[in-house]
Amino acid sequence: MDASIIRGLRGRRYKATPQRIAISRSALQNRNHPTIQMIYSEVKRSHPTVSLSTVYKTVKILKRIGLIQELNFPDAETRYDSSIAPHINLVCLNCGNIRDAKNACVQDIVTQVSADENFAAKGHRFDIYGICQTCRKASPSNQEKKRASHREDLATET
Repeated sequence: MDASIIRGLRGRRYKATPQRIAISRSALQNRNHPTIQMIYSEVKRSHPTVSLSTVYKTVKILKRIGLIQELNFPDAETRYDSSIAPHINLVCLNCGNIRDAKNACVQDIVTQVSADENFAAKGHRFDIYGICQTCRKASPSNQEKKRASHREDLATET
């Protein structure tokens, strides 16, 4: 991986410093759609002198050269996705986890809608919001919550 990072940076006339390589490795290998702070924390362990500014600048370079994409969400920190092939982001509204879902239909949808609308698509993003399996298992179902609320209402009436 490091060799491809070095080629990618140098091929676009950027210096391939050890810190920049470590930041790139962290951003590109992390499938959890990290924030800048997550990347910084990880790289800081092996490169204690790395600055937050260096992380910001390197992530900006990775975005510029098309190795990662920026995911902005309302009321949340910007996240970064190293999967630039067509896919769906499953975004948990409870824990904030983002998971990639590969589906061949995504590219077909983009192609079809672009053709139908005579639109030259230059990119796309497909997010589905909901509650992940882990969060659903960890909290009582809505039915259980409703029953508990109803029991509390009955108890206060008597």
